[in-house]
Amino acid sequence: MNRVLRLAIGSLIVGLAVLSLKALAWALTGSLALMSDALESLVNVAAALAVIAALRVAKRPADSNHPYGHHKAEFFSAVLEGVLIVIAALFILREAWAGFLDPRALDAPFLGMAINAGASLINGAWAVLLIRNGRRYRSPALVADGRHLMTDVVSSVGVLIGIGLAIATGWWILDPAMAVLVALNILWSGWGVIKGSLSGLMDEAVSDDELDEIRGIIATAASDDVAIEAHDLRTRHAGPVTFIDFHLVMPGETTVETAHDLCDRIEAALMAVLPDARVTIHVEPEHKAKHSGIVVLS
Repeated sequence: MNRVLRLAIGSLIVGLAVLSLKALAWALTGSLALMSDALESLVNVAAALAVIAALRVAKRPADSNHPYGHHKAEFFSAVLEGVLIVIAALFILREAWAGFLDPRALDAPFLGMAINAGASLINGAWAVLLIRNGRRYRSPALVADGRHLMTDVVSSVGVLIGIGLAIATGWWILDPAMAVLVALNILWSGWGVIKGSLSGLMDEAVSDDELDEIRGIIATAASDDVAIEAHDLRTRHAGPVTFIDFHLVMPGETTVETAHDLCDRIEAALMAVLPDARVTIHVEPEHKAKHSGIVVLS
C-alpha cells in the first residue's frame, strides 16, 4: 500500500473520530451552528471514502481501453467532494431558516464548545499533513481533502466565537446566524474544489512556474548537443502525472541513434525533476525550425 493511499485511509479514520465528537457536541447543545459543523464532517467522511476509491482506480496500470492510464480518477473524486459540500450547505441553510423563526437557548453550551474545539484541533493538524503530502506526491485528491478540512477548521472557529457571543449577550438568534455563515463558507469551499478539479479534467496546462522549469530543463539538456531548437511545447496534468510533448529540431544529417540518445537524455533530465512525467518528443529536420542558432522554446 503506497503512502498516498495510507493517508487517504487515515483521513477516513480521522473523519469518523471528528464526526463523532462534533455530533456529540451538537447532541449536548442542540445548536444549529454545531449541527452545521457536524454535517460538514459527515461530508468529510463521504469524501474520504471517495478519495480511497479514486486512488485505487488511479493506480491501475494502463490497459487497452485506457492507454494513458487511470490518473484522472482523482479529479472525479474531488468533483464529487465539491458536490457533496454544496448539498450540505443547502441543508444547513434550510435548518438555519427554521432557527431564525424560533431561536432558543442552548443546553450545556460550554461542554459542547470544548468538545467541538478538540475536534477542530485534530482536523487542523490532519489538514496540514494532507496538504503538505498531497503537494509532495502530486495528489489533487489529497490536496482538495486537506483544503476542505482547513476550511472546516476556520468554520469551526467562527462557530465557537458565535456561540460564545450568544452566551454572553443572550442573543440566541446568533446561533442560526452562524449556521448561515458556515453554509456560505462551505459553498465557497465547494466551488473552489470543483473549479480546481475541472481544470485537470479539461487538460489544463501546468502552472507558469512549472512550465518555465520544464523549458529550462529541456534547454540545458539539449544545449551541449546537436539540437537546434525545441518548439511547440505542450503540457497537461492528470493527478501526479505530468504529460509533456514537444518537437526537437536537429540537423538533417543526424543519425537516428544520435537523435534517440539525445531524446533519452532530455527525458531523463525531465524525470529527475518530475518523476511521474510522461515525455513524448517528435524529432524534426532542420528545415522545420522556427528559430535558429540556439536551443529555444516557443
